[in-house]
Amino acid sequence: MAQELLIKSYLKQLRLPAMAQSYGRLAREAAEANMPYEDYLLALLELETAHRVENATKKRISRARFPYLRTLDQFDFSVIPSLSKAKVLELSRGEYVRARENVIAIGNTGTGKTHLAISLGLLACQQGWKVRFYTAAGLINELSEAQAQQHLGKLQKQLASYDLIILDEVGFIPFSPSGSQALFQFCSSRYLTGSVIITTNLEFERWTEVFGDERLTGALLDRLTHKCHILEMNGESYRFKESLRRREVIA
Repeated sequence: MAQELLIKSYLKQLRLPAMAQSYGRLAREAAEANMPYEDYLLALLELETAHRVENATKKRISRARFPYLRTLDQFDFSVIPSLSKAKVLELSRGEYVRARENVIAIGNTGTGKTHLAISLGLLACQQGWKVRFYTAAGLINELSEAQAQQHLGKLQKQLASYDLIILDEVGFIPFSPSGSQALFQFCSSRYLTGSVIITTNLEFERWTEVFGDERLTGALLDRLTHKCHILEMNGESYRFKESLRRREVIA
């Protein structure tokens, strides 16, 4: 009994909770199977490693601040014929994050752009990348507040620490000149240093409607579309079709 308490105390001090919880059970199983000491130790280490990986993934997902969780398995590609499923599955492997490339999903309202962006972001979290989700308006507000409170440098450093930033709903509302400038500076800071996923309901030629300044818009697009994957998602409303499908199931 004293030996068991001492082992648990040491494992707690070493911060090995999974081993502390399971070493006794695994020890009994090892004894029954006449398992070599090395195999028993390996089983303990594998258990602790899996526990840490799972906890780290959960923390990355929580810190990403997704508005909700969606997966690629839940996405119905048949609803959006213009969308290349092969391209999306290629992106799901996460190599674009490693290469610091961007993804821009363009399509009508309700075509599943946010669902797709969250799915890719969730996969990136599971692959070990640091991810953060923003709406475009939300990021601009946060940048503006940080500048007003003289904390902009701190926020910019925090943003630079993310491997992938998702910028949702670019184009839904026009930005003020200061907001456009803030977003331009953000995108410029990400250029070749980190990946961005952008969802937008506007074709590129209409981005001046949101940013106002034609030269600023051109410079922004130059940076965003260099090393970029474009996902065409125009089609019938994905949300509308899903709503109809749910009604049919209920009926």
